[in-house]
Amino acid sequence: MVLGWKLNKTHKSRGRLPNMELTIAYDVEHTSSTQMIQHELWPLEEIDPKKEKFPCCLVWTPLPVVSWLAPFIGHVGICQEDGAILDFSGSNFINVDDFAFGAVARYLQLDREQCCFPPNLSGHSCKNGYGHAEYGTSITWDDALQSSMHYFEHKSYNLFTCNCYSFIANCLNRLCYDGSMSWNMINVAALILYKGHWVDSMSILRSFLPFIVVLCLGVVIVGWPFLIGLLSFSILLIGGLLWVLIVSKAC
Repeated sequence: MVLGWKLNKTHKSRGRLPNMELTIAYDVEHTSSTQMIQHELWPLEEIDPKKEKFPCCLVWTPLPVVSWLAPFIGHVGICQEDGAILDFSGSNFINVDDFAFGAVARYLQLDREQCCFPPNLSGHSCKNGYGHAEYGTSITWDDALQSSMHYFEHKSYNLFTCNCYSFIANCLNRLCYDGSMSWNMINVAALILYKGHWVDSMSILRSFLPFIVVLCLGVVIVGWPFLIGLLSFSILLIGGLLWVLIVSKAC
């Protein structure tokens, strides 16, 4: 009987791992998954404007006619880790590695370490854990961009409520870039315009020369009232976008 009790005790002890071993196993698994995610962040290829490759960048180019009147307005896209450009340029359509409206004029490379790539539901590095999970999370940069692509492939393009800036904002919210999920058309435009870098001097000329020509012709032909009209156009454009963000529901 004593022998049977010892065998039963031995069997139970063999069937149950000590708490210390479980803790070590969890730590090893957690470290392994974290290292795997961190490994996927590097390396990136060099930015190559000649080949139109801008890894993990926001890119901007002037628009025909619109940028001639308001040079701060342009078309934007976001790039995959291999440098391919994605941009929302029409209803239910995402351009892949074929940037609409010409070559890139400005770019801003984003830091992937400022993104939240949770390996599991409890692994958020941002403060928006539940909101981020509900919005849609990703474990890699490209995964987030692919999710936004699928979402916008069923969206109708609208100049004020659902445009290329909306697509970028959706990507950045999925990435929870810089710890924020409040990206919209306005702060995306401000980010690329204030922090972006010009590709070369020709890009600067291409962006501002049409505006300067229109401005000079307008002043010569119409006079100073043309400047007032141009300023009014810019104010109404910005005001309309702000109104949409506050009152209307953007995509």
